[in-house]
Amino acid sequence: MTKTVHHWIGGKPVEGTSDRWGPVTDPATGAVTARVALASAGEVDAAVAAARDAYATWGTSSLAQRTAVLFRFRALLDAHRDEIAALITAEHGKVHSDALGEVARGLEIVELACGITTQLKGELSTQVSSRVDVASIRQPVGVVAGITPFNFPAMVPMWMFPLALACGNTFVLKPSEKDPSPSLRLAELLAEAGLPDGVFNVVQGDKDAVEALLTHPGVDAVSFVGSTPVARYVHTTATAHGKRVQALGGAKNHMLVLPDADLDAAADAAVSAAYGSAGERCMAVSAVVAVGATGDALVERIRGRAAKIKVGPGSDPASEMGPLITADHRDKVASYVTGAAADGCETVLDGTGLTVDGHENGHWMGPSLLDRVPTTARAYRDEIFGPVLCVLRADTYEEGVALINASPYGNGTAIFTRDGGAARRFQLEVEAGMVGVNVPIPVPVGYHSFGGWKDSLFGDHHVYGTDGIRFYTRGKVVTTRWPDPSEAPAGVDLGFPRNH
Repeated sequence: MTKTVHHWIGGKPVEGTSDRWGPVTDPATGAVTARVALASAGEVDAAVAAARDAYATWGTSSLAQRTAVLFRFRALLDAHRDEIAALITAEHGKVHSDALGEVARGLEIVELACGITTQLKGELSTQVSSRVDVASIRQPVGVVAGITPFNFPAMVPMWMFPLALACGNTFVLKPSEKDPSPSLRLAELLAEAGLPDGVFNVVQGDKDAVEALLTHPGVDAVSFVGSTPVARYVHTTATAHGKRVQALGGAKNHMLVLPDADLDAAADAAVSAAYGSAGERCMAVSAVVAVGATGDALVERIRGRAAKIKVGPGSDPASEMGPLITADHRDKVASYVTGAAADGCETVLDGTGLTVDGHENGHWMGPSLLDRVPTTARAYRDEIFGPVLCVLRADTYEEGVALINASPYGNGTAIFTRDGGAARRFQLEVEAGMVGVNVPIPVPVGYHSFGGWKDSLFGDHHVYGTDGIRFYTRGKVVTTRWPDPSEAPAGVDLGFPRNH
């Protein structure tokens, strides 16, 4: 019997009632392993109502109560990390080590939320005028909706809800319908940690559920991670309905390699950053810009390393790269490689014909490498979200930076060089929100914030870190004036000497 994935509303599992279902597949076999309920607007209403009811008490609960729950959740998450990683592998396909890394990065934000007390301290100015004080405080926003992508079904939700809950908000999560099970396991662990009913809810669904959340009058803020077109729509729609929005979009991350770089280190970095997690991550390096005479030697090093990557089921410890999420996505990614020559690219590695023995129906594609890619090529212009690496050539540092800055995306970027002066110029001149110096994937640690520039971010706040805390709270300024106790009305004696 096929497994059924339902919702989590009001502290318990709730069966779907819409009679609409989506398939959940094992990407390594292509087999449908479960069906997921696709929520109706009425089911979204129920989840938001549960969150709104819970906010009445959770929003005024003590910081000690909130962090105590999160400390217990952190311990449970740590104890069950292998189990959650296995759920990720089963529905997303990434290898187990990648899945464990995803859980670890989510755990980092949980730990940040456990120590949030110092981050929520206000400010006080005394005697701004005679007996007048001014205080700034931060209070929760209310009900937050989180809409998260398929590529990190545990980590991205944990980039959002731990901080939102620690700040006193309640949460409605709409995970990807392609790999919905990790979200329910997180909900169960939160309940086991003692989170009150309704504070955290999960509605499974597709675009209908997203639309209902974006327009729902009971939702106060929306956190989103996904592609740029959808991020733009989420931001436009939700803000038009009076909501606070952070919407993280797509990327085309460049790695600039200067002539003085350690080419072996740069090739290692390019391979891990381009093909890790099968390239299905918004911080993947998908474009290498080789400056000067470095191109041929760098491409040969990348080709040799990429050709040795073992592609196979994520559950196999020997696998270094797993399948893509769906057959349709695999076919779309493959089209960028098969159409590359017509766009003027040189195909160095073509992984479109890869098959895995015993798993012939899996969504397989091997590492692919395109060289001398023109900026007009479709493989360069689009966010491919798969194991396809483009190499572009530039004569000078200035030409390389100009090429990067001309991209409409500005999520992450990296430079490989031994020259500190060049690296310093790059980090100041490049137009991207996250920069790595000899670091290919510069995802910040939890106490900094993650987010891009240009078409990679819509809204004013990055996710997690200081920006995340400010997004999930609203500032309030309180000005107070108290009369001196010596001026109490006649007949009221507070024990203070009167001034005559």
